[in-house]
Amino acid sequence: MFFKFDHVSVRFTGRFAECGGAMTATTTGAEIEIAFSGDNIVLSFNTENYQNPVPHIYMQLDGGDMFEAAISDFMRVNTKSGAHLLRIIYKSAVEAQSRFYHPLVGKIAFKGYFAESAAVLPEDNRKTIEFVGDSITEGVLIDVELYDNAGPQETRPFVDDVTATYAYLTAQHFGLKNLHMGYGAVGVTHGGQGMVPKAADAYPYCFDGAPVTYSHPDYILINHGANDRGGTAEEYITEYRALLQLVRNTHKESVIIVLSAFCGAFPKELKSLVADFNAEHDDNIIFIDASSWGEGHPLHPLRNGHREIADKLILELKDIIK
Repeated sequence: MFFKFDHVSVRFTGRFAECGGAMTATTTGAEIEIAFSGDNIVLSFNTENYQNPVPHIYMQLDGGDMFEAAISDFMRVNTKSGAHLLRIIYKSAVEAQSRFYHPLVGKIAFKGYFAESAAVLPEDNRKTIEFVGDSITEGVLIDVELYDNAGPQETRPFVDDVTATYAYLTAQHFGLKNLHMGYGAVGVTHGGQGMVPKAADAYPYCFDGAPVTYSHPDYILINHGANDRGGTAEEYITEYRALLQLVRNTHKESVIIVLSAFCGAFPKELKSLVADFNAEHDDNIIFIDASSWGEGHPLHPLRNGHREIADKLILELKDIIK
């Protein structure tokens, strides 16, 4: 029996919107959960406009080990008869492929699934955290050393991994549901890869024409600046202020955390901006100086580098996240 993406046995976490007969996301870290019964499940994806290499996902059945696969039109998972929970995580894509304006290329687009019957999803009452950032938040080049002789884009779905990022690891540590927004080369002053516009222009949307629909996050952490170093501090602060105002206007009760760029871009100016914004708006946005956390690591940290950054961030957040 076929169950469409909007069936009650399916749950989406992240920046998903309906597009082309499928529930679609272009930000890695987006997640799908499916409760089904039977001895197998066949997933159906819309792969229209895909280009090689295609995006990759992780799949996890009943809380077991995660395994990686390239997305195809139909994907089967065999198991023992009974009720099961399948978890799908949008792991990685080619950041240069179109991910904001149509036609969408770098995407996960879930149409539905075939199974003997649907099952009941377990409740998920976890608090949520939204990470807003760039290629570091996306997980770009985490495993670049494994493919150092290949072209910069051809191996990208293999060398990128959102689940190994400082953001994903931090959410896991605190048991938070992760609402991920990381796009390569994007900054507060300009757009980036995949034709994604600058942070404030992209923030309200899953992709062009599709507003974000999830409810207000409990926590919002912003990490932008690495891609803004080519401009002046004044330009950076002006655009960052606009992003802060947009985020606060959109989510009036969320705890907002501003994390300075790991590469050391404009930390003093950003700290002053947060203090001024709080004073002007009677707000309590939290500033964390992470400007030295990238020392000893490449601009795009490897797995161990992300783990080290996550450990530092977890210490900073231990009295903030309740």
